[in-house]
Amino acid sequence: MEPERDIGMSAPDNSKNITPASTLPRRTFLEFLAIVPPALALSLCSISDVFGQGHTDADLEYQIESYIKKQRARSAITSDEETSWSIYDFTKSKKLVSINEDVPRQAASMIKPFVALAYFYKASEDRKRYPYNSRMQNRMRNMIQHSNNSATNQVLDILSNKGRGRGPQETEAILKAKAPGIFQQTRIVERIPAEGSTYRNMASAHDYSRFLFALWQNSFPYSTELKRLMLLPNKDRIYTGARKVPIGTHVYDKTGTTARLCGNMGVLIAKGRNGKEYPYSLIGIIEKRTRTNNLTRWIKSRGNVIREVSNITYAYLQQKHNLI
Repeated sequence: MEPERDIGMSAPDNSKNITPASTLPRRTFLEFLAIVPPALALSLCSISDVFGQGHTDADLEYQIESYIKKQRARSAITSDEETSWSIYDFTKSKKLVSINEDVPRQAASMIKPFVALAYFYKASEDRKRYPYNSRMQNRMRNMIQHSNNSATNQVLDILSNKGRGRGPQETEAILKAKAPGIFQQTRIVERIPAEGSTYRNMASAHDYSRFLFALWQNSFPYSTELKRLMLLPNKDRIYTGARKVPIGTHVYDKTGTTARLCGNMGVLIAKGRNGKEYPYSLIGIIEKRTRTNNLTRWIKSRGNVIREVSNITYAYLQQKHNLI
């Protein structure tokens, strides 16, 4: 597993003879998107290039890196734990923080919005075979809002065309066929066991960041419905308990929890004093090499680390955008 870096950097771009979208004039790039179907645009160019993933805000990144180092010094984060952080300001179209964001980590329940998206891709192509009726809506709500593992496995089974048990692999194949630029480090290889101890499904903070950006741009089929599901109240770690984030802030998110992972990925809609909205995405992942002996205590402690990073982020953006 890749060691924790002091200052996270985006993975190098290995493409050859292709002008990255981030180097194009903004008007030229927008004209390109206007004439290319969304699905094709997602396939042709990496979403990381689209919104400048490689250019971070050194000040906020330094604040978060310093905070994590302090937590390590006091053993609030131990030596067998690694972290990933990704923060993107939609208003400024700027990546603010990129710390270990290309490292694949356990996905846990944060994989569930990806599973939902795979179903929505199929539903958009064949509504008769993949209906989005009241039964499926309830299943999706249970999967996303209540993080129900049985509902997730049911969706995976529906997506399995090549026999029972192939749902995870076929779900990954759907996502990578439709949006390979987004799901670069995503690996979906197993159903979720009854006790929820899934460790083999993987994704990076960068994958979640690209996914949230595309979702916010309504680039996916059923984007509005997927956002609605992710907005339903739940026990998140980037708003609930984050004392500096104002009460009433809307958050579209999904958490992930196992005896080896504490994570949250989502979009927060901050409000400015001018009445405008200032959305930004925040992904925080703390991964442990071995199972914790006290799940409740460990999750509470690491969840509070994520909450404090959310506090630091909001305080920073409050100054940048004159937020309430």
